[in-house]
Amino acid sequence: AIGFYGDTGDRLTDESGPTGEGFLAEVCRQWEGATKPAEAAGVRVAHLRTGIVLSGQGGIVGRQLLLYKLGLGAPLGSGRQWTSWISLRDEVAAIRHLLAAEVSGPVNLVGPAPVTNRQFTRALGRALHRPTLPIAVPGVVLKAAVGQFAEEGILIGQRLAPTVLQDSGFRFADEDVDAGLRASL
Repeated sequence: AIGFYGDTGDRLTDESGPTGEGFLAEVCRQWEGATKPAEAAGVRVAHLRTGIVLSGQGGIVGRQLLLYKLGLGAPLGSGRQWTSWISLRDEVAAIRHLLAAEVSGPVNLVGPAPVTNRQFTRALGRALHRPTLPIAVPGVVLKAAVGQFAEEGILIGQRLAPTVLQDSGFRFADEDVDAGLRASL
């Protein structure tokens, strides 16, 4: 999971980036560390660091659809935090590609064009042909509603590049968030 990186701020980070700070980063570090015995036994291991998977069937996007359909979609927190996303069809295609390729180690399963939360909000509104609110949901409201997850999963961002995936020859069907949302909703 991309929680491995913690908050990258505006820095574009690829698989060579360091482990971030916080609970999610620590969980991801431990998950990846649990594969060391397999690697030591000679098994090829790829650590899939998946971004926000675009799907209208569930996940973060699916949970937001009703609000957006009602015209109540809005940026979260500052709206400046980065969102690294991937369409569901590219996620599946990338996993198939990696099963056949000789890739090991960390692999960012994210699209090639991360966007800010504000840009993502506008793109989701466009995909649903609905307006979005010009004001953001304040961070304090998000913290009251979802607790620590707001701190580590909503109000921070990861601006990530899929360097290893692209270097292995993978080609994205959905290279921008608008195309990804059209394909996924």
